Amino acid sequence: MDLPARRGHPPPYGRISAMGIVAGLDSSPDFTRIVVCDADTGAVLRQGYAPHPVENAEGGRPSDVDPQAWLLSLGEAAGGGLLEGVQAIGVSSQQNALVPLDSQGATVRPAMVGGDRRAQVAAADLIDALGGRQAWAEAVGSVPGAAQPVTKLRWLARTEPDNARRTAVLLQAHDWLVWQLLGRLVRRTTDRGGASGTGYWSAATGAYRSDLVEMALGHQAMLPEVLGPSEAAGTTPEGLLISAGTGETMAAALGLGIGLGDAVVSLGASGSVMAVHPEALVDSSGMITSLADATGMHLPVVTTLNAVRTLRGTAELLGLPDLESLSDLAMKSTPGSHGLVMLPYLEGERTPNLPHTAGTLAGLRRESMKPEHLARAAFEGMLCGLADALDVLRGRGVEVRRIFLLGAAAELPAVQAAAPALFGVQIVVPQPADYAAIGAARQAAWSLGVSQGTLDPRHPPAWQGAVAQVLEPGEELAVGQAVRQQYVSVREQTHPAAFRS
Repeated sequence: MDLPARRGHPPPYGRISAMGIVAGLDSSPDFTRIVVCDADTGAVLRQGYAPHPVENAEGGRPSDVDPQAWLLSLGEAAGGGLLEGVQAIGVSSQQNALVPLDSQGATVRPAMVGGDRRAQVAAADLIDALGGRQAWAEAVGSVPGAAQPVTKLRWLARTEPDNARRTAVLLQAHDWLVWQLLGRLVRRTTDRGGASGTGYWSAATGAYRSDLVEMALGHQAMLPEVLGPSEAAGTTPEGLLISAGTGETMAAALGLGIGLGDAVVSLGASGSVMAVHPEALVDSSGMITSLADATGMHLPVVTTLNAVRTLRGTAELLGLPDLESLSDLAMKSTPGSHGLVMLPYLEGERTPNLPHTAGTLAGLRRESMKPEHLARAAFEGMLCGLADALDVLRGRGVEVRRIFLLGAAAELPAVQAAAPALFGVQIVVPQPADYAAIGAARQAAWSLGVSQGTLDPRHPPAWQGAVAQVLEPGEELAVGQAVRQQYVSVREQTHPAAFRS
């Protein structure tokens, strides 16, 4: 893809900062979004967007993607002179997408995308091969799951042995895109954040476990150099600085500007809680995945299998058309849902580790058997489940003074009414934006500033924070604690060993 030269016409979009302008691109599973930002303040000057032209035979998201499709989407998103005057580019991309290359740098097979679930058997196989979950947690800070690159390697060796034998270089999506932008130079790089999710790099030691690659793939492979947070991967033939790049989770954290004392609760179909911590955590239970962030700190993550899917299931049960209607109904109830408690384990659960269980509805009495109480119990159950995940981190010494609440469901009145009291801390609901792309741009500004001698390599630029709504626990804190205790009592009675290790 042709990029504009660094020395070109300045953009006709307002003031150019003293340091210049930078771009961040976010290559998600479905689209590429590019933001062009003022390098000093982070103000977004202009944006570009393009879908990824890929789908499977059924019209859904594929498990295998030709990475050239990412480049095509990138080129379309950057059209119309979007990158004119840009001095540095940062790359964020979907995590865990494996791009296997041969010794000549050609793709051995299509990339296996981050959400690929084919390798579940391979994950169990790897756990046994190293001696159990604790051995993996101690080795690399996480227990193999179906999505991780190390597990994909095992699947490749078992299912496509010819392709496995040809595989000589291992890259992830953002590694491959950075390499392409740099003109396919010999040097291949990654960053701490991306490396920490592979299953063969330890955030605690800062080193690869090449023996785990050999265990999974059947032989050694070349691994990308892990760059520091403010290091540049190189300069394009056109003169643009390319920063290290990172995974979408780490980029979003950088874009939001979270730091020590902050946690992020993400409300998707499943849920996740991550927090900034100064050191890597080793968790033999496997509930904590110890990732590195894009600043030199760490991002321990705890996930739940049930978040918004709990709300959608309840809406369907009540015959409601959408989550907004469910929220409106829930607001007609009161905290505690008249004693109705929902354990939201509809798809089994990971936190606590109850893979084969089902959900529970407790406290059924004549006065509680009303639609509005069931609706409220669904919201409280979802948030209490995420509070359980938060407690796992707190139990390991992770300080949480403020929570950023992400996802479309974070805008629902029923969520905002209950979350501050149930979590017990200030809640920040950022205005919707592509924080992964903004984080990638911030990383680019950091690398650019370091190269110019204007920024400290230890600290990213102090950009403007996300525009957000702030919610305080206030006088409802005691009520929230009572609701949480009601939930915990039902959970302990139903699953008494759930949090015992």
